[in-house]
Amino acid sequence: MGHRYRVLLVDDHHLLLEGLRLALRASYDIVGMLTTGGDVLSECLRLDPDVVLLDLSLPDRSGLEVIADLHAATPGIKILVVTMHADRVLADACFQSGAHGFVPKDAGTPELKLALAAVLAGKRFSSSLIPQHTHRYSPEGAAVGLGRLTPRQREIVRLLGEGKSTPSIAEQLSLSPNTVTFHRVRIRKALGLNSEWTLMRYAFVV
Repeated sequence: MGHRYRVLLVDDHHLLLEGLRLALRASYDIVGMLTTGGDVLSECLRLDPDVVLLDLSLPDRSGLEVIADLHAATPGIKILVVTMHADRVLADACFQSGAHGFVPKDAGTPELKLALAAVLAGKRFSSSLIPQHTHRYSPEGAAVGLGRLTPRQREIVRLLGEGKSTPSIAEQLSLSPNTVTFHRVRIRKALGLNSEWTLMRYAFVV
C-alpha cells in the first residue's frame, strides 16, 4: 500500500465532520476530528497531520487566528480552509495568514479532493466558486466606518488586518486579552457587524 497522508478535520458541526471522514477515509488517514479551535495547535503537535481541513466559524476562536498560529508554529503542515463563506476578501485573508487552499462547503466532494491533492503537492488552491471581485465593502467605504471608532479601536482593527491574534494584539498593546476581546465586541457594535468573521473581513479591507 502506498503512502497515505494524515488529515485532521476541524469543524463545529459533528455531522459535517462525520461526512468529511466518510468521504475521505478511503484515501486518507483521518487522525482526529475537532469541533473547536483552541486545541488545534496542540493536536497538530501531537498527531503530526500532513494537512488540516479547517472551518473558519468556530465557537471559541476565529479560524483566521488558528491559521496564523499553525503557520507560525507548524509551517510544514498544509492548511485547507473549508467554509460556508464563498468570499474573495476572506479567501485572500486566509492566504495572507498562511492557508494553502480555500474551498466553500457547497463545492462538493470532487473539488475538495482536488484541493487536497493540490495543497499536498505544494500548490495553492482557490475554488472556482470564489468570485474574482467583491462588492461588499470598498476600501473607501470601510475607511469611512473607521471614523466611528476610538484611536485604540482603530489600532486593533489595523492589527487584525495584519492577521494578528487576540493574544498577540494584547501583548503588543500592553493590554489583557480580555480587554482586547471587549474592544472587538465594541468595534463590531460600532460598525454594525454581526459576527467575528465579518469583523475580520472588514479589517482586511480597511
